[in-house]
Amino acid sequence: MSRMVGTVSRGVRAPIIRSGDNIVDIVTESVLTAAEVEGYGIRNRDIVAMTEAIVARAQGNYATVEDIAADVRAKLGGETVGVILPILSRNRFAICLRGIAKGAKKIVLMLSYPSDEVGNHLISLDMLDEKGINPYSDVLDLKKYRELFGYEKHRFTGIDYVEYYVSLIEECGAEAEVIFANDPRAVLPYAKRVLNCDIHTRARTKRLLRAAGAEIVVGLDEILNAPVNGSGFNADYGLLGSNKATEDTVKLFPRDCQPIVDAIQEKILKATGKLVEVMVFGDGAFKDPVGKIWELADPVVSPAYTAGLEGTPNELKLKYLADNDFAGLEGEALKAAIKERIVEKDGNLVGQMASEGTTPRRLTDLIGSLCDLTTGSGDKGTPIVHIQGYFDNYTTE
Repeated sequence: MSRMVGTVSRGVRAPIIRSGDNIVDIVTESVLTAAEVEGYGIRNRDIVAMTEAIVARAQGNYATVEDIAADVRAKLGGETVGVILPILSRNRFAICLRGIAKGAKKIVLMLSYPSDEVGNHLISLDMLDEKGINPYSDVLDLKKYRELFGYEKHRFTGIDYVEYYVSLIEECGAEAEVIFANDPRAVLPYAKRVLNCDIHTRARTKRLLRAAGAEIVVGLDEILNAPVNGSGFNADYGLLGSNKATEDTVKLFPRDCQPIVDAIQEKILKATGKLVEVMVFGDGAFKDPVGKIWELADPVVSPAYTAGLEGTPNELKLKYLADNDFAGLEGEALKAAIKERIVEKDGNLVGQMASEGTTPRRLTDLIGSLCDLTTGSGDKGTPIVHIQGYFDNYTTE
Protein backbone atom coordinates (compact mmCIF):
# COMPACT_ATOMS: atom_id res chain seq x y z
CA MET A 1 0.00 0.00 0.00
CA SER A 2 1.25 3.50 -0.81
CA ARG A 3 2.45 5.69 1.99
CA MET A 4 -0.44 7.72 3.44
CA VAL A 5 1.27 10.17 5.83
CA GLY A 6 3.33 13.20 4.84
CA THR A 7 4.86 15.72 7.21
CA VAL A 8 4.75 14.94 10.94
CA SER A 9 5.76 17.49 13.58
CA ARG A 10 6.33 16.23 17.12
CA GLY A 11 6.96 18.25 20.25
CA VAL A 12 9.68 16.55 22.30
CA ARG A 13 9.77 16.88 26.05
CA ALA A 14 13.02 17.90 27.68
CA PRO A 15 14.34 18.61 31.17
CA ILE A 16 14.03 22.14 32.54
CA ILE A 17 17.14 23.84 31.19
CA ARG A 18 19.39 25.75 33.58
CA SER A 19 22.38 28.02 33.04
CA GLY A 20 25.48 25.97 32.30
CA ASP A 21 23.63 22.89 31.01
CA ASN A 22 25.06 21.14 27.95
CA ILE A 23 22.39 21.97 25.39
CA VAL A 24 23.96 19.79 22.69
CA ASP A 25 23.77 16.67 24.85
CA ILE A 26 20.29 17.45 26.17
CA VAL A 27 18.74 18.00 22.73
CA THR A 28 20.44 14.93 21.24
CA GLU A 29 19.46 12.65 24.11
CA SER A 30 15.89 13.97 24.21
CA VAL A 31 15.36 13.30 20.50
CA LEU A 32 16.91 9.82 20.63
CA THR A 33 14.93 8.87 23.74
CA ALA A 34 11.66 10.17 22.30
CA ALA A 35 12.13 8.10 19.15
CA GLU A 36 12.87 4.98 21.19
CA VAL A 37 9.99 5.44 23.66
CA GLU A 38 7.41 6.34 21.01
CA GLY A 39 8.57 3.69 18.57
CA TYR A 40 9.56 5.61 15.47
CA GLY A 41 12.86 5.77 13.62
CA ILE A 42 15.06 8.73 12.80
CA ARG A 43 15.44 9.30 9.07
CA ASN A 44 17.75 11.22 6.78
CA ARG A 45 16.58 14.82 6.30
CA ASP A 46 14.54 14.88 9.48
CA ILE A 47 14.59 18.27 11.16
CA VAL A 48 15.45 18.77 14.83
CA ALA A 49 14.74 22.24 16.17
CA MET A 50 14.98 23.86 19.59
CA THR A 51 13.61 27.11 20.97
CA GLU A 52 15.96 30.05 21.28
CA ALA A 53 14.90 30.26 24.92
CA ILE A 54 16.52 27.00 26.02
CA VAL A 55 19.72 27.87 24.18
CA ALA A 56 19.93 31.28 25.86
CA ARG A 57 19.12 29.73 29.24
CA ALA A 58 21.88 27.17 28.87
CA GLN A 59 24.26 29.96 27.88
CA GLY A 60 23.26 32.02 30.91
CA ASN A 61 22.63 34.93 28.56
CA TYR A 62 20.93 37.28 31.02
CA ALA A 63 21.21 40.95 31.93
CA THR A 64 19.76 43.16 34.63
CA VAL A 65 17.91 46.46 34.55
CA GLU A 66 21.06 48.08 35.97
CA ASP A 67 23.18 46.64 33.14
CA ILE A 68 20.77 48.13 30.60
CA ALA A 69 20.79 51.48 32.41
CA ALA A 70 24.57 51.62 32.43
CA ASP A 71 24.80 50.97 28.68
CA VAL A 72 22.06 53.49 27.85
CA ARG A 73 23.75 56.11 30.01
CA ALA A 74 27.14 55.48 28.39
CA LYS A 75 25.83 55.57 24.82
CA LEU A 76 23.17 58.28 25.03
CA GLY A 77 24.46 60.60 27.77
CA GLY A 78 21.98 60.11 30.60
CA GLU A 79 19.89 63.26 30.00
CA THR A 80 16.87 63.48 27.65
CA VAL A 81 16.44 60.42 25.41
CA GLY A 82 13.84 59.91 22.72
CA VAL A 83 12.69 56.29 22.91
CA ILE A 84 10.83 55.62 19.70
CA LEU A 85 8.75 52.90 18.05
CA PRO A 86 8.82 50.24 20.78
CA ILE A 87 6.46 47.29 20.63
CA LEU A 88 3.68 47.06 23.21
CA SER A 89 4.63 44.10 25.36
CA ARG A 90 5.02 43.36 29.05
CA ASN A 91 7.18 40.38 28.17
CA ARG A 92 9.29 41.86 25.39
CA PHE A 93 9.78 45.52 26.23
CA ALA A 94 8.61 46.49 29.72
CA ILE A 95 11.75 45.38 31.57
CA CYS A 96 13.94 46.92 28.86
CA LEU A 97 12.05 50.19 29.32
CA ARG A 98 12.76 50.13 33.05
CA GLY A 99 16.46 49.88 32.33
CA ILE A 100 16.29 52.61 29.70
CA ALA A 101 14.46 54.94 32.09
CA LYS A 102 17.03 54.32 34.82
CA GLY A 103 19.69 55.44 32.34
CA ALA A 104 18.16 58.87 31.61
CA LYS A 105 16.63 61.89 33.35
CA LYS A 106 13.80 62.29 30.85
CA ILE A 107 12.23 59.89 28.35
CA VAL A 108 10.33 61.21 25.36
CA LEU A 109 8.35 58.10 24.45
CA MET A 110 7.16 58.06 20.84
CA LEU A 111 4.60 55.35 20.13
CA SER A 112 3.51 54.39 16.65
CA TYR A 113 -0.24 54.32 16.05
CA PRO A 114 -2.77 52.83 15.50
CA SER A 115 -0.55 49.81 16.24
CA ASP A 116 3.02 48.90 16.97
CA GLU A 117 5.32 47.23 14.46
CA VAL A 118 4.05 43.72 15.16
CA GLY A 119 0.35 44.56 15.19
CA ASN A 120 -0.53 45.28 18.82
CA HIS A 121 -3.16 47.99 18.52
CA LEU A 122 -3.51 51.07 20.67
CA ILE A 123 -6.63 52.05 18.74
CA SER A 124 -8.47 50.83 15.67
CA LEU A 125 -8.28 52.14 12.12
CA ASP A 126 -12.00 52.80 12.35
CA MET A 127 -11.39 55.16 15.27
CA LEU A 128 -8.78 57.04 13.22
CA ASP A 129 -11.26 57.40 10.38
CA GLU A 130 -13.99 58.57 12.73
CA LYS A 131 -11.75 61.28 14.20
CA GLY A 132 -10.25 62.34 10.87
CA ILE A 133 -6.68 61.55 11.92
CA ASN A 134 -3.96 60.72 9.39
CA PRO A 135 -1.41 58.43 11.09
CA TYR A 136 1.16 59.08 8.37
CA SER A 137 1.38 62.81 9.03
CA ASP A 138 -0.33 63.72 12.31
CA VAL A 139 1.75 63.97 15.48
CA LEU A 140 -0.30 63.80 18.67
CA ASP A 141 0.69 64.68 22.22
CA LEU A 142 -0.76 62.77 25.16
CA LYS A 143 -3.46 65.34 25.89
CA LYS A 144 -4.73 65.28 22.30
CA TYR A 145 -4.56 61.49 22.17
CA ARG A 146 -6.68 61.20 25.32
CA GLU A 147 -9.20 63.77 24.03
CA LEU A 148 -9.61 61.81 20.82
CA PHE A 149 -9.38 58.21 21.93
CA GLY A 150 -9.71 58.06 25.71
CA TYR A 151 -8.24 55.12 27.61
CA GLU A 152 -8.26 52.20 25.20
CA LYS A 153 -7.07 48.83 26.50
CA HIS A 154 -5.41 46.03 24.54
CA ARG A 155 -8.06 43.50 23.55
CA PHE A 156 -6.07 40.47 24.78
CA THR A 157 -4.07 41.77 27.75
CA GLY A 158 -6.52 44.36 29.11
CA ILE A 159 -3.62 46.82 29.46
CA ASP A 160 -3.60 50.52 28.59
CA TYR A 161 -0.03 50.47 27.34
CA VAL A 162 0.30 54.24 27.28
CA GLU A 163 -0.52 54.46 30.97
CA TYR A 164 1.56 51.37 31.75
CA TYR A 165 4.72 52.57 29.99
CA VAL A 166 4.47 56.06 31.53
CA SER A 167 4.16 54.51 34.99
CA LEU A 168 7.24 52.33 34.41
CA ILE A 169 9.30 55.36 33.37
CA GLU A 170 8.21 57.46 36.33
CA GLU A 171 8.70 54.62 38.82
CA CYS A 172 12.32 54.46 37.68
CA GLY A 173 12.85 58.13 38.49
CA ALA A 174 12.70 59.64 35.00
CA GLU A 175 10.34 62.28 33.65
CA ALA A 176 8.01 61.00 30.92
CA GLU A 177 6.59 62.78 27.90
CA VAL A 178 4.56 60.88 25.31
CA ILE A 179 3.92 61.61 21.65
CA PHE A 180 2.30 59.53 18.92
CA ALA A 181 3.76 59.44 15.42
CA ASN A 182 4.93 57.07 12.71
CA ASP A 183 7.68 59.13 11.13
CA PRO A 184 10.78 58.59 13.30
CA ARG A 185 11.90 62.16 12.60
CA ALA A 186 8.91 63.48 14.55
CA VAL A 187 10.84 62.93 17.78
CA LEU A 188 13.62 65.38 16.91
CA PRO A 189 11.89 68.58 18.12
CA TYR A 190 11.65 66.86 21.53
CA ALA A 191 14.96 64.97 21.74
CA LYS A 192 18.15 64.99 19.69
CA ARG A 193 19.49 61.78 21.21
CA VAL A 194 17.37 58.85 20.14
CA LEU A 195 17.06 55.18 20.99
CA ASN A 196 15.09 53.51 18.22
CA CYS A 197 13.40 50.32 19.36
CA ASP A 198 11.86 49.07 16.13
CA ILE A 199 12.90 45.61 15.01
CA HIS A 200 12.59 44.96 11.28
CA THR A 201 12.70 48.60 10.13
CA ARG A 202 15.60 49.67 12.35
CA ALA A 203 18.18 50.29 9.61
CA ARG A 204 15.87 52.69 7.76
CA THR A 205 14.92 54.45 10.98
CA LYS A 206 18.56 55.09 11.86
CA ARG A 207 19.26 56.39 8.37
CA LEU A 208 16.33 58.83 8.46
CA LEU A 209 17.20 60.16 11.91
CA ARG A 210 20.86 60.73 11.11
CA ALA A 211 20.02 62.47 7.84
CA ALA A 212 17.57 64.72 9.71
CA GLY A 213 20.21 65.94 12.18
CA ALA A 214 19.92 63.72 15.23
CA GLU A 215 22.97 64.10 17.50
CA ILE A 216 23.13 60.46 18.54
CA VAL A 217 21.13 57.51 17.20
CA VAL A 218 21.41 54.14 18.90
CA GLY A 219 19.26 51.13 18.11
CA LEU A 220 17.99 48.63 20.64
CA ASP A 221 20.24 46.20 18.77
CA GLU A 222 23.21 48.27 20.00
CA ILE A 223 22.30 48.15 23.69
CA LEU A 224 24.07 45.20 25.34
CA ASN A 225 25.79 44.23 22.11
CA ALA A 226 28.80 43.69 24.40
CA PRO A 227 28.96 42.71 28.09
CA VAL A 228 28.31 45.36 30.72
CA ASN A 229 29.70 44.53 34.15
CA GLY A 230 29.91 40.87 33.16
CA SER A 231 26.34 40.71 31.82
CA GLY A 232 25.05 38.62 28.97
CA PHE A 233 25.01 40.19 25.53
CA ASN A 234 24.28 39.62 21.87
CA ALA A 235 26.78 41.11 19.44
CA ASP A 236 24.33 41.02 16.53
CA TYR A 237 21.01 41.95 18.12
CA GLY A 238 21.65 43.51 21.53
CA LEU A 239 18.32 43.70 23.38
CA LEU A 240 16.27 42.72 20.34
CA GLY A 241 14.67 39.33 20.91
CA SER A 242 15.00 39.59 24.67
CA ASN A 243 12.29 38.35 27.04
CA LYS A 244 11.37 39.09 30.63
CA ALA A 245 13.02 36.68 33.07
CA THR A 246 12.21 38.45 36.35
CA GLU A 247 11.05 41.96 37.24
CA ASP A 248 14.69 43.06 37.12
CA THR A 249 16.21 40.71 34.55
CA VAL A 250 15.90 39.91 30.84
CA LYS A 251 16.95 36.83 28.95
CA LEU A 252 18.72 37.89 25.77
CA PHE A 253 18.49 36.30 22.34
CA PRO A 254 21.04 33.45 22.18
CA ARG A 255 24.44 34.02 20.62
CA ASP A 256 27.00 31.79 18.86
CA CYS A 257 24.38 29.24 17.87
CA GLN A 258 26.03 27.81 14.73
CA PRO A 259 28.44 25.52 16.59
CA ILE A 260 25.49 24.19 18.59
CA VAL A 261 23.38 23.12 15.61
CA ASP A 262 26.42 21.65 13.86
CA ALA A 263 27.36 19.65 16.96
CA ILE A 264 23.84 18.24 17.38
CA GLN A 265 23.79 17.19 13.73
CA GLU A 266 27.13 15.40 14.20
CA LYS A 267 26.08 13.65 17.42
CA ILE A 268 22.85 12.33 15.90
CA LEU A 269 24.75 11.17 12.81
CA LYS A 270 27.19 9.22 14.98
CA ALA A 271 24.38 7.71 17.04
CA THR A 272 22.03 6.75 14.19
CA GLY A 273 23.88 6.99 10.89
CA LYS A 274 21.21 9.48 9.76
CA LEU A 275 21.97 13.03 8.62
CA VAL A 276 19.34 15.32 10.10
CA GLU A 277 19.02 19.08 9.76
CA VAL A 278 19.09 21.19 12.92
CA MET A 279 17.95 24.72 13.70
CA VAL A 280 17.34 27.14 16.56
CA PHE A 281 14.00 28.93 16.26
CA GLY A 282 12.29 31.86 17.91
CA ASP A 283 9.01 33.46 16.93
CA GLY A 284 7.20 32.13 13.91
CA ALA A 285 6.54 34.49 11.02
CA PHE A 286 2.76 34.48 10.81
CA LYS A 287 -0.08 36.90 11.48
CA ASP A 288 -3.20 36.44 13.60
CA PRO A 289 -6.15 37.42 11.38
CA VAL A 290 -8.35 38.34 14.36
CA GLY A 291 -6.01 40.20 16.70
CA LYS A 292 -3.89 41.45 13.76
CA ILE A 293 -0.72 40.59 15.64
CA TRP A 294 2.28 39.61 13.54
CA GLU A 295 4.10 37.07 15.67
CA LEU A 296 7.67 37.98 14.73
CA ALA A 297 8.97 40.07 17.65
CA ASP A 298 12.37 38.38 17.37
CA PRO A 299 14.89 39.92 14.98
CA VAL A 300 14.96 36.68 12.93
CA VAL A 301 13.02 33.42 13.00
CA SER A 302 16.19 31.34 13.13
CA PRO A 303 19.58 32.60 14.33
CA ALA A 304 21.35 29.40 13.23
CA TYR A 305 20.67 26.31 11.13
CA THR A 306 22.54 23.57 9.30
CA ALA A 307 23.33 23.91 5.60
CA GLY A 308 20.47 21.74 4.34
CA LEU A 309 17.93 24.31 5.51
CA GLU A 310 19.25 27.08 3.29
CA GLY A 311 16.99 28.28 0.49
CA THR A 312 13.31 28.29 -0.41
CA PRO A 313 10.83 25.53 -1.37
CA ASN A 314 11.00 24.22 -4.92
CA GLU A 315 7.57 22.70 -5.33
CA LEU A 316 4.97 22.14 -8.01
CA LYS A 317 1.33 22.97 -7.34
CA LEU A 318 -0.51 19.66 -7.69
CA LYS A 319 -3.92 21.23 -8.18
CA TYR A 320 -2.52 23.37 -11.01
CA LEU A 321 -1.22 20.29 -12.78
CA ALA A 322 -4.50 18.43 -12.21
CA ASP A 323 -6.64 21.32 -13.48
CA ASN A 324 -4.44 22.33 -16.41
CA ASP A 325 -1.68 20.09 -17.79
CA PHE A 326 -3.47 16.84 -16.97
CA ALA A 327 -7.10 17.95 -16.98
CA GLY A 328 -8.05 15.05 -19.26
CA LEU A 329 -6.65 12.34 -16.99
CA GLU A 330 -8.18 10.53 -14.04
CA GLY A 331 -7.30 7.88 -11.49
CA GLU A 332 -4.03 6.02 -11.82
CA ALA A 333 -3.17 7.75 -15.09
CA LEU A 334 -3.42 11.17 -13.42
CA LYS A 335 -1.40 9.99 -10.44
CA ALA A 336 1.33 8.56 -12.67
CA ALA A 337 1.54 11.71 -14.80
CA ILE A 338 1.86 13.99 -11.79
CA LYS A 339 4.51 11.77 -10.23
CA GLU A 340 6.49 11.81 -13.47
CA ARG A 341 6.31 15.62 -13.64
CA ILE A 342 7.59 15.88 -10.05
CA VAL A 343 10.51 13.57 -10.81
CA GLU A 344 11.40 15.63 -13.89
CA LYS A 345 10.96 19.10 -12.31
CA ASP A 346 13.72 21.67 -12.65
CA GLY A 347 15.98 22.61 -9.76
CA ASN A 348 14.58 26.14 -9.90
CA LEU A 349 10.88 26.63 -10.62
CA VAL A 350 10.85 30.40 -10.11
CA GLY A 351 8.54 32.02 -12.65
CA GLN A 352 6.95 28.80 -13.85
CA MET A 353 3.16 28.71 -13.73
CA ALA A 354 3.16 25.18 -12.31
CA SER A 355 4.69 26.53 -9.09
CA GLU A 356 2.28 29.47 -8.80
CA GLY A 357 0.72 29.59 -5.34
CA THR A 358 3.48 27.72 -3.56
CA THR A 359 4.88 29.64 -0.61
CA PRO A 360 7.80 31.90 -1.71
CA ARG A 361 9.46 32.13 1.69
CA ARG A 362 12.70 30.90 3.18
CA LEU A 363 12.68 27.36 4.47
CA THR A 364 13.82 28.45 7.92
CA ASP A 365 10.93 30.92 8.20
CA LEU A 366 8.36 28.31 7.17
CA ILE A 367 9.83 25.58 9.38
CA GLY A 368 10.29 27.98 12.29
CA SER A 369 6.61 28.88 12.12
CA LEU A 370 5.68 25.19 12.17
CA CYS A 371 7.97 24.67 15.16
CA ASP A 372 6.59 27.68 17.03
CA LEU A 373 3.03 26.42 16.61
CA THR A 374 4.04 22.88 17.58
CA THR A 375 5.93 23.72 20.75
CA GLY A 376 3.61 26.44 22.03
CA SER A 377 4.67 29.16 24.43
CA GLY A 378 3.12 27.93 27.67
CA ASP A 379 3.31 24.75 29.71
CA LYS A 380 3.55 22.04 27.07
CA GLY A 381 7.12 21.28 28.09
CA THR A 382 8.24 20.52 24.54
CA PRO A 383 10.96 23.04 23.64
CA ILE A 384 12.38 20.63 21.06
CA VAL A 385 10.58 19.77 17.83
CA HIS A 386 11.25 16.73 15.62
CA ILE A 387 9.85 17.06 12.09
CA GLN A 388 9.72 14.16 9.66
CA GLY A 389 8.73 14.15 6.01
CA TYR A 390 9.04 17.89 5.44
CA PHE A 391 11.13 17.43 2.31
CA ASP A 392 9.08 14.52 0.97
CA ASN A 393 6.74 14.91 -1.99
CA TYR A 394 3.98 12.94 -3.72
CA THR A 395 6.51 10.47 -5.12
CA THR A 396 8.07 9.55 -1.77
CA GLU A 397 7.27 6.05 -0.49
